[in-house]
Amino acid sequence: MMKKNWIIGLALCSFFFVGCNTTVETEEESIVIDTLSIDRHLSVLASDDFMGRKPFTEGEEKTIHYLESELKRMGLKPGNVDSYFQEVPMVEITGEQSEVMTVTGNGQPMTFNTNEDVVVYTERAEEEIGIKESELVFAGYGIVAPEYGWNDYEGLDIKGKTVIVLVNDPGFGSGDSTLFKGDQMTYYGRWTYKYEEAARQGAAGVLIVHETVPAGYPWLVVQSSWTGAKLNLDDANPPYKCAIQGWITRKMAVQLFSAAGIKDYSAMARSKDFKPVALGLKGTVAVTNAIKRDMSHNVVAMLEGSKRPDEYIIYSAHWDHLGVGEPVDGDSIYNGAHDNASGTVGLLTIAETFAKMKQKPERSVVFLFVTAEEQGLLGSAYYAQNPLFPPNQSVANINIDGLPAYGEMKDLTITGYGQSEMDKYAKAEADKQGRYVIPDPDPGKGYFFRSDHFSFAKIGIPALFASGSFESKEKGEEFIEEKTKEYLAIRYHQQADNYIPEEWDLKGIAQDAQLLFRLGNRLANETYFPKWNEGSEFKAKRDADMSLRKQ
Repeated sequence: MMKKNWIIGLALCSFFFVGCNTTVETEEESIVIDTLSIDRHLSVLASDDFMGRKPFTEGEEKTIHYLESELKRMGLKPGNVDSYFQEVPMVEITGEQSEVMTVTGNGQPMTFNTNEDVVVYTERAEEEIGIKESELVFAGYGIVAPEYGWNDYEGLDIKGKTVIVLVNDPGFGSGDSTLFKGDQMTYYGRWTYKYEEAARQGAAGVLIVHETVPAGYPWLVVQSSWTGAKLNLDDANPPYKCAIQGWITRKMAVQLFSAAGIKDYSAMARSKDFKPVALGLKGTVAVTNAIKRDMSHNVVAMLEGSKRPDEYIIYSAHWDHLGVGEPVDGDSIYNGAHDNASGTVGLLTIAETFAKMKQKPERSVVFLFVTAEEQGLLGSAYYAQNPLFPPNQSVANINIDGLPAYGEMKDLTITGYGQSEMDKYAKAEADKQGRYVIPDPDPGKGYFFRSDHFSFAKIGIPALFASGSFESKEKGEEFIEEKTKEYLAIRYHQQADNYIPEEWDLKGIAQDAQLLFRLGNRLANETYFPKWNEGSEFKAKRDADMSLRKQ
């Protein structure tokens, strides 16, 4: 019943939307993306020969030059003046935590084991760094959100201090759908935002209290993902970063808050009247780093618009995966067939479809293959900081990450549904394929903030992330649910994410690629610029940028 109500509501939205916009008829009606080229590209990009496509490796060299050769063959122009590459300087920081974090004040000193109780690291390229006797401050959820009338840092200078903040945002688990966005995570709930805001406030350190349900993953993921070698952008003038970033367990948090005389810290932080609380405690912990610098690459090509070449539709997909690791059942290569050879191939077929069209689009279309998504959206983040095309002339971003290999789908699932008018464009194209649109069924996990479209959203460009992921056209919902569970259990970020032609049904990839091609072609033949919806965290940035166009 819930799904039917969504479909009825979306159909009404689509009716009004289509009635107010006109599209340009092109030969796209007769264009069909087939599975032959999809198979050809997958067989190459997901092969052992490409060594898991990790940045800084031979696998990167093979991948970017394969993409370059294919884009040249299609007759597409270089997207970076006369080059198909945008250099992305990165630094690899391999950190070793001090054995313990010590906390003093309010009685007996406390000692917490790193990795077991606390995980810390740094994004500063310094060999030795840490916090020493840094004052600990509880800053609620660590959020400054004017559109929600929320400021967890109000009235406190935290320069040189270390803030402790809660994961997710106040709406999650509150039972109040009007508090932020209820159980749907907002940008303010992401750990990346909390680190960024603490840095903007001038904090020396920031520690997030981990809880499995609001985080969306167990402590084990923190231990594996925030230790060892990590890539970061190596900017000439990097923005300020806290010296120490990291996570603490709920158990450790309870001990700290108890020592400070705080009992129900969650309820306290969820109140709009919350004010930061100095805990009367001081923390000391350090990291020793090995540092390596190198250059990775985004790959970019474009088809110049016939009438408005200075307005751009930007498609994106990340080409990278995790490279080579310890053998499991004799296999050491993380081929990343689904994540994200499938999306890379989808974008290649979309690019070729545009290149073959006799009637060229009125706006320019950009095909951007970004690096280091798996290391924190680094390639797209670098593009966002150093855009090749002005953001206020960039109409929209269409991001492709993990297309379905289970045959044609009945649904089109939109991650971040409700953020922008891009939903309406997607709905109109889904209708043509006889598909229904649904929002991400697990919005609390914050998937909208976990792929490359997020980098474009942060600089105001309306972004779409959508694919079939809920119901198979032939085998139904339960089949997809079983396949998704299997993928997450044994293939996601594992050596088992391989392309197996006899098991993969490529019609689903072709179906999504066709839909996303048609959507981009429609945008490329309009004069309209899609907008963020009221209440979106990204609307203010776009509105400010677009106002400059009119001056």
